[in-house]
Amino acid sequence: MKQKAIFIDRDGTLIEEVNFLHRVEDLQYFSYTDEAVKLLKLNGFLTIIVTNQSGIGRGIYTEKDMHAVHEQIQKDLTFKLDAFYFCPHLPDAGCMCRKPNLGMIEAAMQDFEIDLENSWMIGDKILDAQTGFNAKIKTALVLTGYGSKAVEKLEQKPDLIANNLLEAVKLITNFKLRITNYELSIINS
Repeated sequence: MKQKAIFIDRDGTLIEEVNFLHRVEDLQYFSYTDEAVKLLKLNGFLTIIVTNQSGIGRGIYTEKDMHAVHEQIQKDLTFKLDAFYFCPHLPDAGCMCRKPNLGMIEAAMQDFEIDLENSWMIGDKILDAQTGFNAKIKTALVLTGYGSKAVEKLEQKPDLIANNLLEAVKLITNFKLRITNYELSIINS
């Protein structure tokens, strides 16, 4: 059975933006990160991180450093994330995994039975929104991280713009509830 998924950008969306984060001691959460993930899990969403990590390709840090950060995130969250996918390549490498390309989403599709029609991409950059558009899934832009600057430059409007991840999650989960309640009222009438 297919599951709906939320593809979440890591830096600036799930956690505070720390340029080239690679040390666990520099990991900073938003005050609402844990609550947002909990709400997604309780509403039946797979929670999948898709993150460009060009610091690896630049030689600033190693894959091992990045995995240590991801392991710490899993330890700190009450509800665990389902998967982390990353692109280690430089922006001009021409790879298929770097957002806004779909390599990470395609990898997730191989690992999980994902219902794309009811899935979302949430991020703070234009390339996150473009990833959602390219995957033909619903898209949310958050104003944290680089989001407040990105919103001014958007050529295509995402399905929703929210102040932060928790607000986006509440809007997404309430949106689904509104649709379900509307459908039920039609059936019952």
